[in-house]
Amino acid sequence: MKFPLLRELATKDVITVDFSDTLDTALTLMHRNNHRNVIVENDNNYYILTSASLLYLKLNKHDFSKKIDTIILEKIPTINKNENILDTLDLLESDLEYICVTNDNNSLYGIITHTDIISHIDPETLMENYRIGDLINMNKYIQKSDFNTSTSEVLKYMLDGHYDCMVITKNDEPIGIITTKDIITIMNSSLDITAPIKTYMSSPIKTVNEKASIKEVIAFIKEKHFKRVIITNNDGKLIGLILQKELISLSYSKWAILMKEYSSELSQLNDMLEKKTKKFEEKASIDHLTKLYNRYKFTELFISEYNTMVQRDNNMSLMMLDIDKFKLVNDNYGHNAGDKVLVELSQLLAKHLRNVDIIARWGGEEFVVLLPTADVKTTEMLANRIREELSTINMGDDLYITSSFGVTGVKAGDRLEDTIQRADDALYKAKDSGRNCVIINI
Repeated sequence: MKFPLLRELATKDVITVDFSDTLDTALTLMHRNNHRNVIVENDNNYYILTSASLLYLKLNKHDFSKKIDTIILEKIPTINKNENILDTLDLLESDLEYICVTNDNNSLYGIITHTDIISHIDPETLMENYRIGDLINMNKYIQKSDFNTSTSEVLKYMLDGHYDCMVITKNDEPIGIITTKDIITIMNSSLDITAPIKTYMSSPIKTVNEKASIKEVIAFIKEKHFKRVIITNNDGKLIGLILQKELISLSYSKWAILMKEYSSELSQLNDMLEKKTKKFEEKASIDHLTKLYNRYKFTELFISEYNTMVQRDNNMSLMMLDIDKFKLVNDNYGHNAGDKVLVELSQLLAKHLRNVDIIARWGGEEFVVLLPTADVKTTEMLANRIREELSTINMGDDLYITSSFGVTGVKAGDRLEDTIQRADDALYKAKDSGRNCVIINI
C-alpha cells in the first residue's frame, strides 16, 4: 500500500486575492467562479475569506470598497506538496476544511480539503454493518427552517450560529437547502431578502436513509461530491445531518488497522499512527469546547450503564438542563461570552457530580447527565443545588445566567430515546413554568 503524495491530490483550481484587493473584488470573484470561499495571500502566508464573513460585513453595512487587510481573517495551515496524506491528519483538528499545499519555496501549489482526504479512505475498511442512523440518533439540533420563513431571518440565524448550511423543510420533509454559496449569490445579486427562503433554496436535494451503512454513505459522498449528508427516516422525514469530518474521525481507526497490516511500509510510521489513533478516538467522543463527552459517546456509555442497572437491579436517573435565554447572551455579550458560559457550566457540573456520573454536551446550550445508582429524588435535590449555585456566578461584565432542568428515572425496558424524551418533556415544562426550576417526569 502506498500513501498518495499531496501533490497528487491537491486541487490547483484555487481563487486567490491579495490583502491589497478590495472586498468587492473578492465577492465578485467568488460569485463568478461559484466558490464559497477565497484564499488571501500575503508574503507566503495564507488566509481564508468566507462567505459567512462577507455576510456579516454586509449586514453590518461595512464598506466593500475597502481593502481586505482592514478585516481579521483566519490563517490556513500549510503543508509541503511532497508530504503524504498521513501528514495531514494533525491539521484536520482545525475547524477550517482547507489545508494549503505549498511548493518548496512556500508559494501556493494548491489546496486539499476534507473531501480529498475522505475520498482516499477505502470503503472496504469501514464497518459495513454500522448504520448512519446510529450516529445522528435523536439529532433535533440539525439546522433547519420552514420553507415559508423569510430569507433575512434564515441568513441571520446562520450568521448567529456560524452555520454553513440550512436545510429547508415542508412538514418536516427536506425539500431544499441554503449554503454559503447561495449566500454569495444572494448578496452579489442584491436579491430581496424579505422573500421566503423557498425562493432561493437549492432544490431538490439528495438524502440518505438512516439504515444506510457508513460504507454506503462514503460511496454516496464520493459520487455526489457532497460536503454533508442529509439523513431521513423511512417516512421521508428529516432526522439529521452528518459532516465529512465526522466520517473521517469514525473511519480513521478502522483505516489505521488496515494500514498496520502492511508492516514493511509502515514500520517507521507505527509510533505516529498510535498517537494519531488515540487523538482521533478522543476527537470522536469529546466536545471540543467543554471537554465533556459528546452525544455519540454518551449514547455508547448509556447502553453499558443500562445493562449494569438491569443486572444489579439498581436505580438510575437522568437529568437534562438548558441555559435560559442563551441566545440573548450571544446577542448582547458576543459569542466569546457565550462560550465562556458553556465552559463555566461544564466545570460547575463536574464539581457537583461523582466520578461515576456521565456528563455530556447534548447540543447547543443543552447538557445531559446520567447518574447510576441515583434515584429521582436524589437527582432532583442535586439539580436544585446546581441550579442555585449557577445563578450566583458572575460570568463577567455582571452577566448572570440561570438554567432549567428536567429529571427522570431510567426504567427497565427503556431505550435511550424513551429516557431522553421524558427528561426533555420535563425540561420544556420547566421552561413554560418560568424557567430556573427543576421539573420531574417519572
